[in-house]
Amino acid sequence: MRVLLQAHLDTEKTNDIIRSGKMPQVMKEIVDAFKPEAAYFGPDNGVRTCFLVFDMQDSAQLPPLTEQLFQKFGAVVDYTPVMNADDLQKGLAQLK
Repeated sequence: MRVLLQAHLDTEKTNDIIRSGKMPQVMKEIVDAFKPEAAYFGPDNGVRTCFLVFDMQDSAQLPPLTEQLFQKFGAVVDYTPVMNADDLQKGLAQLK
């Protein structure tokens, strides 16, 4: 299932990681773990936020994928099932 993850990063914890010089490596590790089809980064509701779209094969993926975001960034994480245009057309075709 295609999923959109939104991770709102705690400002102080993130500032500490940036000051330490480890931010590029930590973000690379997180993105590599998710293997997203798309990854975006920017502010949302006034905080640094990661937006990752990836394929979740099994809900058991949640703990290992999300734990680094919680531990390293004190993140608030949301998962939302999403579709691309092809998925939407396939789903709509089933409504007949």
